[in-house]
Amino acid sequence: MKAKVPEALAGERIDRVVAMLTGLPRSTVARLVASGEVRVAGRAVGARSRRLREGEEIDVDVAGAGALHVDVPAPEVEVVVVHADDDVVVVDKAPGMVVHPGAGNARGTLAQALLARYPELATVGQAGRGGVVHRLDKGTSGLMVVARSPHAYDALVAQLGARAVGRRYLALVWGCPRPPRGRVDAPIGRSRRDPTRMTVSNQGREARTTYEVHRSFDVPAEAALVACWLETGRTHQIRVHLAAVGHPVVGDARYGGRRAPLACPRPFLHAEQLAFDHPSTGERLSFSSALPPDLDAVLAQLS
Repeated sequence: MKAKVPEALAGERIDRVVAMLTGLPRSTVARLVASGEVRVAGRAVGARSRRLREGEEIDVDVAGAGALHVDVPAPEVEVVVVHADDDVVVVDKAPGMVVHPGAGNARGTLAQALLARYPELATVGQAGRGGVVHRLDKGTSGLMVVARSPHAYDALVAQLGARAVGRRYLALVWGCPRPPRGRVDAPIGRSRRDPTRMTVSNQGREARTTYEVHRSFDVPAEAALVACWLETGRTHQIRVHLAAVGHPVVGDARYGGRRAPLACPRPFLHAEQLAFDHPSTGERLSFSSALPPDLDAVLAQLS
């Protein structure tokens, strides 16, 4: 495995970075370092505590180290396919499902489930990601599009870059945003204290989220059902932006949204609408997904 150190991981220990990038346990990474199988700029790393700089190239020989079998299909994992043709697959992701293998999630991912149905995905896009062009967080449910051919992959990536893919989310937040329609324009980067957590940062990448309040509630607590549109696609973007303006997503423990008296089994965030131009025909395709039962039950608690 080869990778360049992104800005967000600059300054981190090499054993932690390799574990995050490969999904290997830190103990396995330590053995790889000790045996000279982790190299930076072509040279074996002598200590797992070595700090990395942005842009340095890491080369890890994971053969025989128990690395992730990212291209092993997982037919036992159920996935809801709402549309499929020769170029694209649109799925309605269940909450709790990880999109592709990573640290601590070697098996049972959406990418592996789709690979069981569509073996050609193994050759599409980035290795181990099976045509995935955008992601949803583990706790987020809803619509995603996956490229089924290299041509479709390039076309969808280009549409995402040009902000031509329509993505609308429903979120339940604490309090009621004012004004009722607005735009959060704040860069997002990885927290230096906790690289698994994102934060608004001047050193981050540009990020913009538009929101609109659909309904507001005051019993048993003040909350609002908000529609959100992504202009960019940063990790945890909606969750970070809403928390930054004082309205964290209900049930989101990582960003301050898990509170009494309203119980929610996961972050109340659902990708309810998806639209894009078909890579071959150019036709605008639109899909919608109903709020799943677990989130519907949370709404039923409110008035």
